[in-house]
Amino acid sequence: MIRLGLCCLFHEQPIRFCTTTATAMARLERPRQLERLAGLCLANAEALAQAVAWCAANGIGAFRINSQILPLKTHPVAGYRMEELPDAPEIIGRFRAAGLAALRAGVRLSMHPDQFVVLNSPRPEVVRSSVAELVYQAEFAEWTGVDVINLHGGGVYGDRPAALDRLERAIASLPEAVRTRLTLENDDRSFTPSGLLPVCLRTGVPLVYDVHHHRCLPDSLTVEGATSAAAKTWNREPLFHISSPKAGWGGGDPRPHHDFIAPSDFPACWHNLDLTIEVEAKAKELAVGRLAASLRAAGIAIGGPKPAER
Repeated sequence: MIRLGLCCLFHEQPIRFCTTTATAMARLERPRQLERLAGLCLANAEALAQAVAWCAANGIGAFRINSQILPLKTHPVAGYRMEELPDAPEIIGRFRAAGLAALRAGVRLSMHPDQFVVLNSPRPEVVRSSVAELVYQAEFAEWTGVDVINLHGGGVYGDRPAALDRLERAIASLPEAVRTRLTLENDDRSFTPSGLLPVCLRTGVPLVYDVHHHRCLPDSLTVEGATSAAAKTWNREPLFHISSPKAGWGGGDPRPHHDFIAPSDFPACWHNLDLTIEVEAKAKELAVGRLAASLRAAGIAIGGPKPAER
């Protein structure tokens, strides 16, 4: 059965997540900063609860949580430990409640670190900050039941084998709470499925197969071959990505995402698989709904697994 996922934001629904900037925080004394950040975290916990409830009520089986759900958590100046925030136990408790609601409703939760998280950077300071961000997300994942923290392979830096070796060594050094949730995703500029699969197999890190990226940056694998190989790296329900090109396949750069998913872009080899598929489309919940309707009209089962007990 196919479980479709919504990524981070809503297009029409009045559910909004709050954020801020380090510049805005710099205008405040530290106690006021922490009060402000605590308020934003509480608001985001409520927004997450609303997002989970809306997804459950509308047949959406997964929701990707924005990395800034705890704004500026690992910022070198404005960052903070949870125990520094006023009402920290209440904040954590509300996130735990949202995660439990997701579990009971069968809404799978995931995270996708921002582009500055690069484990294979040749710069040690970038790797250190990347690991700090992953540790924060793993802490948050413990509260909410997130089982996927998805990361791109990183850059090539002029030496692909060395870049992959750095990636593999960085993964091996991660805390268990990160490693057990970490996944790698093929991208549209550096690493194809066939490039990342050996790392995934050696490290036990699953591959999130992005079919759009694979079409933009092809390799020796077919869509069917990449689907099969990626699925075998998972010890739980595989999570894949889909999107369609904004300009179409014959109209310029195919990398930017369309508002919606073209039904012809949905791989036929996915139809009868048990998959979570995150829909990366600008129209957000509208795109998920339209794709779900198209798949159901084609006789493809859409839904989620029976909710489990925590």
